Amino acid sequence: MPSPQQARAQASAITSGKAAPEAEVSPSAQLRALFDRPRLSPGQRRIAQYLIEHITEAAFLSITDLADRVGVSQPSVTRFASAVGFSGYPALREKLQSIALGTLAVGPAEEMRGNELQAAVDAEIENLENLRRDLADPNVVIDVGRKLSSSTPLTVLGLRISVSLAEYFAYAARRIHPDVRLVTRGGSVAYDALLQSREAGGTWVLAFSMPRHAQETLTAVRVARGAGLKVALITDLALGPLADEADVVFAIGTGSRLVFDSYAAPGVMCSALLQAMTDADPERTQARLEGYEQVADQHQFFLRD
Repeated sequence: MPSPQQARAQASAITSGKAAPEAEVSPSAQLRALFDRPRLSPGQRRIAQYLIEHITEAAFLSITDLADRVGVSQPSVTRFASAVGFSGYPALREKLQSIALGTLAVGPAEEMRGNELQAAVDAEIENLENLRRDLADPNVVIDVGRKLSSSTPLTVLGLRISVSLAEYFAYAARRIHPDVRLVTRGGSVAYDALLQSREAGGTWVLAFSMPRHAQETLTAVRVARGAGLKVALITDLALGPLADEADVVFAIGTGSRLVFDSYAAPGVMCSALLQAMTDADPERTQARLEGYEQVADQHQFFLRD
């Protein structure tokens, strides 16, 4: 039996150069191919454009109604049908109805499915839409950002696959926070770092746990709680042992259509928390950013665009 990741690797293989089935071609693409005639007059092109933009409605219009909607004469509609290869408007309307009914049967999600890479992007868009709905009330984010900002030191924990998100957050947070400690190794190393953070006066840990969830992350979170640290957790699961151990959980969807997960929505969540931290202490934020820019200019950290 293949492992779950092996199965995903097989299922998400990119099929390059293969034409999509007819049912997966969008209605607008079908109509553009149908109406792709170099000799269409300007009036006929107006008819074609109207049909493309209003296929589900226009397919069931009488010739009189269609002519009125477009602002042309009925004979113009008849000539248009002939110009695009049909015996008359009834034959054209029959074709339009088959496309429209196919669209309704398939539905917009299937219509837009596309290839494997596009499907992965669509899944991430859905994750971002869900996050947008969750952020309709920003009070939790604002409150956690304030607490992370006031925790000195602030510990950021991310092990195994979650290291990248933790490193991004810690890198940005150091621009606005005086003492950010990044923990990316588990076991006794994480144990020591968490205890030292608490002894130094730290009150909060921001932890990341992305699939596959590591046992050592759960152990580290338990150590943090045992030491008296509060834990804010960014993960993809609202339930489970990790969520049970955290004080605050941000359950954010990850993209799982390809062999390795993608983290568009968790990345936005990181930026939202960073923004909340900057807003919590604007004077400190401004002073630290200005100081950093002076050092960056002095040592030429960055290329000039």
